[in-house]
Amino acid sequence: MSRAFVKESDREVEPQVARPERRQPYYVTAAGFERVRRDHPELAAQAVVVDPAAHKGSSVEFGATVTIELPDKKTQRYQIVGEDEADPLKGTISWTSPLAQALWNKRSGNRAMWERPAGNIKIRIVSVEYV
Repeated sequence: MSRAFVKESDREVEPQVARPERRQPYYVTAAGFERVRRDHPELAAQAVVVDPAAHKGSSVEFGATVTIELPDKKTQRYQIVGEDEADPLKGTISWTSPLAQALWNKRSGNRAMWERPAGNIKIRIVSVEYV
């Protein structure tokens, strides 16, 4: 049934669902921290701000911008960010996502298995940058 035909009196107010308790660190980028502080001040005290530019290594960790090559030779580029910052359509993925976990601690030139609900695929890491 279309929502256009529901009477105003039939509408129920949906209760707000509490956020689940965090079991891992609440990592965010500096930009992400500003959004958290504005939108969810109760989480700001738990946030661990990570500056990707301060990273000295060349392996994939939080804040890395990684270019990957798919089996069809197409490339995709993602920055690994905090859970609340992730938006794959805009090129950001959560550090807890299956793709980020597949890339974790790998370096440019390494291969990884991306375990996806649609089926696992082998990917190659083209580049790892911290900006």
